[in-house]
Amino acid sequence: MRRIRGTAPELDLAACLLRHNSTEAEARLWQALRRKQIGGFRFRRQHPIERFVVDFYCPACKLIVEVDGAVHLAQAEADAARTECLESLGYRVLRFSNEAVLGRLDEVLAEIRQAL
Repeated sequence: MRRIRGTAPELDLAACLLRHNSTEAEARLWQALRRKQIGGFRFRRQHPIERFVVDFYCPACKLIVEVDGAVHLAQAEADAARTECLESLGYRVLRFSNEAVLGRLDEVLAEIRQAL
């Protein structure tokens, strides 16, 4: 496993496990983002940043894209704190529900394009 500079081995392992256990919505969005398909921008998936593993990350724009499933309804406060922490570090965070990715992928990709 390749280490990301400055990250803890435990966080790298968690990211690796998440990459191998993607949700359907994450897998579908990854198919649209990978290989620089959106404006030539490169994305990483399940990427460690600070103490978090973010779903998708574009280093060129410091853009984070999160895909939230049903579990996120119960942890909205924790998600808001996480987003606030990441934004305080200079990242921009976009959040989409699983339903949005699966049902309105074109709209999701348009919003990501606009943010890039």
